[in-house]
Amino acid sequence: MTSSQIRIEEVKAYFRQQDYALAFRRLLDCAMDTQDMAIYREAIQLTAAKEQQKENTDPAWVSSCLGLLDKIATIPLQAGNTQEAVIAGENLTKVYGNSGFALGPISMQIRKGQVYGLVGENGNGKTTLLRILARELFHNEGNINYTFSKAPADDYDLRSKLVYIPQRTQKWHGGLQDNLKFVLANYGVKPQEIETRVLMMIARLGLWNYKDLKWHELSSGYKMRFELARTLLRQPEVMLLDEPLANLDILAQQMILEDLKYISNSITRPIALILSSQQLYEVEKVSDKVIFLKQGKYNQQEQEQKANEAQKLIVEMDVNVPKEKLQEVLAGLSLEKLSFNGGQFIAQFSDSTRFSQVLQVLGHAELELVYIRNISSSSRRFFVA
Repeated sequence: MTSSQIRIEEVKAYFRQQDYALAFRRLLDCAMDTQDMAIYREAIQLTAAKEQQKENTDPAWVSSCLGLLDKIATIPLQAGNTQEAVIAGENLTKVYGNSGFALGPISMQIRKGQVYGLVGENGNGKTTLLRILARELFHNEGNINYTFSKAPADDYDLRSKLVYIPQRTQKWHGGLQDNLKFVLANYGVKPQEIETRVLMMIARLGLWNYKDLKWHELSSGYKMRFELARTLLRQPEVMLLDEPLANLDILAQQMILEDLKYISNSITRPIALILSSQQLYEVEKVSDKVIFLKQGKYNQQEQEQKANEAQKLIVEMDVNVPKEKLQEVLAGLSLEKLSFNGGQFIAQFSDSTRFSQVLQVLGHAELELVYIRNISSSSRRFFVA
């Protein structure tokens, strides 16, 4: 089976499991891969019908969704190139004279179809790195090479392929749908396709019931969805997102990240996605690689080597007991270090200790455990090292 057929079968499985919300979002991903306006129009009709239902359990609607998937399966797709690095940075350095802060040297290879989580404590250069990659800031030393599917004709064309979305986006005027149509009109899309493409993107990003609203009528989360819609309509090859989760609740964060993951993994138009965030655990769930900046530096080889090494067990937990009591309970598990950061305990054990043993000992001691997580393989371990 081709990758397209595998994806379609996965979507059908979601429908069979009656997970209709997820199934329909994935169906729209499959439809968008075709770039076929007839498929788009049918998907838009299904979206309109879906929004009129209180619950998406209408057998006729489900049958129509499955029928559309069968049509999509007959359309041959040409897979995008995910092997060659779309961005290759070598020994990138940026020095701020007044503050004394220096970013780099940083070397990295960024490929389409991959999600890169950019993490690190505040002031360690995440935004600076994104702006350098987006060519909004000059770097003092090093080289950046961009390899797009087609060489940009000019700087304007480059900005359509390489898009940076800051944490605070600019205010726009008029209705949401009209603004998105204006984007496509500026990029030379055929007039007869503009409305179809806009409605398809509105459907995919969950903006259907908000398409006629204005900037001040949208929440921060839906303003971010609008920015993503505006960006994706330009069919970028690289997206650089600075704290896209900052104003979202936990459920919205998970949905946005999941959607970004699937959109970046498009079969025909894969995207290289780099996003910075303080929501470390949520970002790690969808990232293919995590770029950890510490004091402005990123050593890719060192971090990958550490990731591949056998890690000692590191457990983060919130337990309502004094440190001395917890240390006593864990003493029989080859506890090497126990620290408290004012909110959680960080326990580090020898190689022989397993996480299941820690859970068992805490359970037998009947401690009031509020939260626990194994962070041995998480980038979180770099913060507590």
